[in-house]
Amino acid sequence: MDTFLQIHPADNVAVALAALPAGSRLTVNGVSLTLKSDIPPGHKLALTPLQVGDNVIKYGYAIGRAVAGVEQGEWVNEKNIATNLSGLLEYRYSPVRIKAGARRRHLSFNGYRRKNGEVGIRNELWIVPTVGCVNGAASRLAEMLKAELRESRLDAIAAYPHSYGCSQLGDDHENTRKILRNIALHPNAGAVLVVGLGCENNQAEAFRAFLGDYDAERILFLEAQKVADELEEGMRLLRELYAKASSDVRTCAPLSELRVGLKCGGSDGLSGVTANPLLGMFSDFLVAQGGATVLTEVPEMFGAEAILMNRCANADVFDKTVRLVNDFKEYFVKNGQPIYENPSPGNKAGGISTLEEKSLGCTQKSGSAEVTDVLAYGERITQQGLNLLSAPGNDLVATTALGAAGCQMVLFTTGRGTPFGCFVPTVKISTNTPLSQRKPSWIDFNAGSIVENEPIENAAERLIAYLISVANGEKVNAEKNNFRDIAIFKTGVTL
Repeated sequence: MDTFLQIHPADNVAVALAALPAGSRLTVNGVSLTLKSDIPPGHKLALTPLQVGDNVIKYGYAIGRAVAGVEQGEWVNEKNIATNLSGLLEYRYSPVRIKAGARRRHLSFNGYRRKNGEVGIRNELWIVPTVGCVNGAASRLAEMLKAELRESRLDAIAAYPHSYGCSQLGDDHENTRKILRNIALHPNAGAVLVVGLGCENNQAEAFRAFLGDYDAERILFLEAQKVADELEEGMRLLRELYAKASSDVRTCAPLSELRVGLKCGGSDGLSGVTANPLLGMFSDFLVAQGGATVLTEVPEMFGAEAILMNRCANADVFDKTVRLVNDFKEYFVKNGQPIYENPSPGNKAGGISTLEEKSLGCTQKSGSAEVTDVLAYGERITQQGLNLLSAPGNDLVATTALGAAGCQMVLFTTGRGTPFGCFVPTVKISTNTPLSQRKPSWIDFNAGSIVENEPIENAAERLIAYLISVANGEKVNAEKNNFRDIAIFKTGVTL
């Protein structure tokens, strides 16, 4: 196993792949250097001396500038470098030539074909509250049905409580309605009970109309204020829904019908070396099969956004990407917050020092395919290929947005670890092997082997095979632990 990695020939820093003690001698490009300090795994070491103001280069791009002199072989971190980013930027469309993608392999998976033609990878019964006031009733109904059935023929029975549906105005109210609508219409649900209160802003009848053309046999409504006993009536409706959904069977579907979200959280210095490039390879593979992938976390595109913009399929998609980025920057400004207040303490502890460094690692998940469309928050996928989605970096908010966009599963890379799961299968991919060994009940796939001499192409083949098995019904750890949550983005006032 190598002990360090210079990612790009132009880089003036390298990444430690293991703990490197001070005094160690390394040879880089035929030049010998001695480490002046201990370098933790995932962190950076200076390959050349850096003067104040010099750009620090990683991935072939500047990730910030030195704010203190750094000797060759010294530890490079947030104490001696700082971001180059500031303010709003203007962008010019300079399209790059997109290299040919992965070959089409005509693979398939076994999913549930819904009445509208969409395919789910799970057959679950969901209880969706229109408003937080009925969260308790929704959760109680889910537990009552599971207790009555003892052994369910469905993949899961779950309620999805949330805090909203009332006391909201403008975009917040519409965003809540959009996310809940998209959950109710998601193909991973074989049946849905929508539970309302009766006096909320998100009125059940208006929400019913908002669903559009839906399967009225598989989505039923309950308004608690209009019945004598909401639990008794809810159980009656749930039994009816269970009877319909439990007869569904898996059928063969081409991989082109798979839509996968791409997300990272608790990143470390190996995220942009192992797990994120691995997801990029998978994204290119799925796009080549005719499927769709979705990249989000707009604030974690800052500093790398021009790379994505220049991969846009046309000028219209470029303009939408510029609005995606600038709208999020203006959201920070409107709320009196610094645009570039990132990375987090956990990121820094893992070896990420600036937002540019985080963003350049984060966008590795997009691979090299062209960007075919840009989705506003709450919008659903309409184009195959690589999509960009407006959502913040917050793990649960962004993952919920990816599921609501129509992704049947979300791939979540992490160097620090997290147990959470969303309303769609949330596949945890570790950036380093120690994390996967320490948290086997969290991590589903280890990408740390890539710095342990496994070729990334081999890891990609293992990941493809594993994700097809997930699409076929193999449960991920979050599902096994019944970790299922949703979170909705809020931007305005609460009444």
